[in-house]
Amino acid sequence: MLIAEFEKQSFTQVVFPHEKMDWSCCIADARANFVNIINAIRQFQTCLVVCYNINEVQNYFEDHTNIKFVEYTANDTWARDTSALSIYKDGEIKLLNFIFNAWGGKFNSELDNRMSKILAPYYSCEMEDIDFILEGGGVESNGEGLILTTSECMLNPNRNSKFNKEQITQKLKEYFGAKEILYVNNGYLAGDDTDSHIDTLARFISKDTIMYVACDDENDEHYEALKKMEDELKEFVIEHKLKLIKLPMSSAVYDDNERLPATYANFLFVNNGVLVPTYNVKEDAEALEIFRWAMPDREVVGVECATLIRQHGSLHCVTMNFASEISIN
Repeated sequence: MLIAEFEKQSFTQVVFPHEKMDWSCCIADARANFVNIINAIRQFQTCLVVCYNINEVQNYFEDHTNIKFVEYTANDTWARDTSALSIYKDGEIKLLNFIFNAWGGKFNSELDNRMSKILAPYYSCEMEDIDFILEGGGVESNGEGLILTTSECMLNPNRNSKFNKEQITQKLKEYFGAKEILYVNNGYLAGDDTDSHIDTLARFISKDTIMYVACDDENDEHYEALKKMEDELKEFVIEHKLKLIKLPMSSAVYDDNERLPATYANFLFVNNGVLVPTYNVKEDAEALEIFRWAMPDREVVGVECATLIRQHGSLHCVTMNFASEISIN
């Protein structure tokens, strides 16, 4: 069973940016943003920082409480898609290491694809290599057998072209111990490189509740697609007795006339808390209030992520949670 992200965790993994990544255009801003993210995480739990140079990266922090460092040079910082996923299988915790091909071969990914295998000795549980292309941001679990994904990503021929939908569905059920795979056929964000990862659009916040992004502005380019996605989610609600909570669409954020994929669905669960990306726009306050209302038992912390979306990702994209039973060796 793919462990739900709202369940108890041991630590969060982050890959710190270096100058040979695409972040070279704004490396100082990127590092400052990652420091803020790591500092927010370690208020709740340990953060494992994968970094190109431990001695250098340690200097970005006044103290190292709840931070552990491991040295590895990756292609990029998208830990959600390059890290192993935590599952329960046969009564034990296990990590699954899928193939990462940079969202269908869009970028160099050799080092990212090797990362989990190299880091395997640092994790306290068994890791299994899976001959299947999949990114963590492409799947959402309610922890009780429902997997939420998008057909645009999961069924895209730039991933696993030798398999049809039925075969992919069966493989997902086997890998994740799932009862059903719920495919969302609509919804997207301008500027997104992932072919519509589900973690930019709709997320489980409990076993029976989905939080999703909606667009109420008929003049926004996302209006029609997100309305169709909302209608699909409502069908899931009826069929599986789920509940829906609507998040606002962020005001458009641009970089060199390109709209960036700012989304409040890219939040991060931590123990007793939830970190919510903000973008210095008017909807930030509304989004934070919705999270506080929806999750009164968690501390809600806004983390400014305007720099992250300049490279087409956000808070959830640059982090990976590990199950509570997994420790760092």
